[in-house]
Amino acid sequence: MESRLPHALDIDKSGWQRARERSVSSLRAYVLNNLAGDLRADYEQHVKPTIDSESADGVAVHKAMRPREAFRFYSSLRCTAQELVWNSVIDSINEQSDSLIEKASALAEDATRTAGTLELDDSIETPEYYEAVDVHLMPGNYDGSGNAAGILPGAVYDNGFNVFAFGAMGKEHNDIGQSMSNFAKLKFPDLDPALIVDVGCTIGHNTLPWKETYPDAEVYGVDIAGACLQYAHARARALGVEAHFRQASSDKLPFDDESADVVFSSMFLHELPIRHIAAFMKEAQRILKPGGLFINMELPPNAAVTPFDAFYLDWDSYYNNEPFYKNFRDQDYKELCVDAGFNPEQCYEAVMPRYGYVSEQQFADEIRGKNEFDEDTGRLSDTIRWYCFGARK
Repeated sequence: MESRLPHALDIDKSGWQRARERSVSSLRAYVLNNLAGDLRADYEQHVKPTIDSESADGVAVHKAMRPREAFRFYSSLRCTAQELVWNSVIDSINEQSDSLIEKASALAEDATRTAGTLELDDSIETPEYYEAVDVHLMPGNYDGSGNAAGILPGAVYDNGFNVFAFGAMGKEHNDIGQSMSNFAKLKFPDLDPALIVDVGCTIGHNTLPWKETYPDAEVYGVDIAGACLQYAHARARALGVEAHFRQASSDKLPFDDESADVVFSSMFLHELPIRHIAAFMKEAQRILKPGGLFINMELPPNAAVTPFDAFYLDWDSYYNNEPFYKNFRDQDYKELCVDAGFNPEQCYEAVMPRYGYVSEQQFADEIRGKNEFDEDTGRLSDTIRWYCFGARK
């Protein structure tokens, strides 16, 4: 992991605080690389021979693995590591909250910084499903006490993500955005977007790469969490990237019919109940221009992966406060797009390497090749491969 955030909202931390973060990040890397490999080996040797290969699915594997010591140890340590991610950063943020708020205010008032706007809406009612749990075991969820929480929940997310990802998502946590925007550019060379909308953008870490890939486009990040958007706005100015942020619900996007060229989401759909996914997709279809691109970076559907990988990827639904995760991955993604009004002939899916970790030629060759799902597809590890799906309108 990087020891510091690469922008002006980084905060001063003592040597022991940074050492604590590095140790937690190393623990997560150990769990998700080494222990995950041991878990797979235990399954292959002891469990796979005992279950019916014809009817086996992720649920059956989960049921068979739960009593096993390898799984119980893995899950216990992974839950502990997840809680430590947030615990390792919250104290230092709280200690320097006044300084952090002053930095954000200075960035907002600095006329030499890039433009970019922030629009908050205090009238938005937070959905009950959103308030029910602390997603990812993150205390206070993404919004703390609402818009009044200011930038602090966003700071927790940014600093925590630095620990969480153990360097697997780029220095600015933006490899998903880089990968998806460059996939769009290479796969759909006729696309010349004027308006790009990232829905469920949190702190804008995957929003900003779209502006870097398409510098002539207006780029908007949309989220219901006003606290994260306040941080996203300050962060974008700190990084010198012009982007706009608007607080809105995904089922009521504040854009005119046929006004957007790209509607993008990353690791967002699995946080929603199915009816809200359907509503968002219909909104995406509404605001996209003819020929516009709908693109969602997500975990691959359970039907596309092995029973063990379905079980492994669904772990978060049972143990990481992501109650809608598995239900989403049980869906037919193409069918979701078609139900929202997209042409089935224009639907697509793709698997790709991380853009920032391979050569551009290798990236281009792989996205033009055959989609191959393997144990690294969607699994956070040192060798992760991204998955996306969507449609052209």
